[in-house]
Amino acid sequence: MDKMVMHRMEYYGYHGVFAEERKLGQRYYIDLELEMDLREAGEQDDLSKTVNYAEIHELVKDIVENKSFKLIEALGEVIASSLLDTYTSIYALTVKVTKPHPPFDIHFQGVTVELFRTRK
Repeated sequence: MDKMVMHRMEYYGYHGVFAEERKLGQRYYIDLELEMDLREAGEQDDLSKTVNYAEIHELVKDIVENKSFKLIEALGEVIASSLLDTYTSIYALTVKVTKPHPPFDIHFQGVTVELFRTRK
């Protein structure tokens, strides 16, 4: 299966277990790996034979910036289901949601959840 990969899309969202996180917000990074057949798009050089990654960016941006979740797992789940519902050409996908600055006194480069979903 062919893949389209979108790396480290950056958004500002209001997610977290703590009320202060949902009030102040922070940066989130989203990575997508979309599995689909890209042969026709490549052979015909035709945008209508693939998914428009600018539209995908806008869909993800709307979810991350305009909804609020306690868990990044829930954020990732909504992104995955929205993409599968909107783009029937996507057979399977992986969504990675990274919260680079969790509200803890520990030093690391964030926490990432990775979800793999397929069309049923």
